[in-house]
Amino acid sequence: MVADVVDHTNYIAKSRASIEALKSANLLKTVSINALILGESGVGKLTLARHISTAPVVDATSMNDLLALIETNDTLIVKNFHKITNYKKLKIALDVYKTRLIATSHISINDNIVDEFFSLKIVIPPLRERKEDILALMEKFAHEAYLMFDDTEGETFSLESIVPDLTKNCYSLRRSVYNAYLMNSFGEEEILTMMENFLLHRIGGRNDYRDLLYLFDVPMIKSGYRKFGSQLAISEKFGLNRNTLRKKINDYKDRLSID
Repeated sequence: MVADVVDHTNYIAKSRASIEALKSANLLKTVSINALILGESGVGKLTLARHISTAPVVDATSMNDLLALIETNDTLIVKNFHKITNYKKLKIALDVYKTRLIATSHISINDNIVDEFFSLKIVIPPLRERKEDILALMEKFAHEAYLMFDDTEGETFSLESIVPDLTKNCYSLRRSVYNAYLMNSFGEEEILTMMENFLLHRIGGRNDYRDLLYLFDVPMIKSGYRKFGSQLAISEKFGLNRNTLRKKINDYKDRLSID
């Protein structure tokens, strides 16, 4: 049975894979061995690394900075370990100064290099394979948005209306929650101003009104489907002839994505 949500230094763990990664991280807090954390961008590698250690974070693209920090720190968190340009020089420095590494990479690394530098490897799957984590992360991001925008938390804001964007894992998921939070707070004036600024950079042709009318029609029809459920109900509520409505739906079928 999978445990409830656990949040340590912002690392959310509800799915089985995340809980296993967190268990490994907790083990690493008690033993001084080198570890590599692998996974796509945005899955939480750096967050988990910071749970293991509060050591300084350095990007592997800056080899000089990395070597300098090895001299003065007993533990380092190294991002983008796959971008190391001189593994031999790095190994010598680590052996001399006995520095521990917690490294992350979103690209697979040669097994020989992994075996040479690390005693433990943790793999964090993408969010699309950790569906139990998604709602917990969305709640976390909604709370972040509340703190960032100094709003009344939870007032008329529902996560159920958000279609989570998982294309870039936590990066895109956070953006979808922030966007929804902001849009939920918009009033008529903000919406009109946004539309004005949007149109300002797109008008200038001979048929602008006709070509851009979809910006009103499409959201009206979509919201009509969500609220009223059928073309008949929409035509009655909107005061539109059913043939006119059907023509609009056919004209905008690619944008509406409805049957």
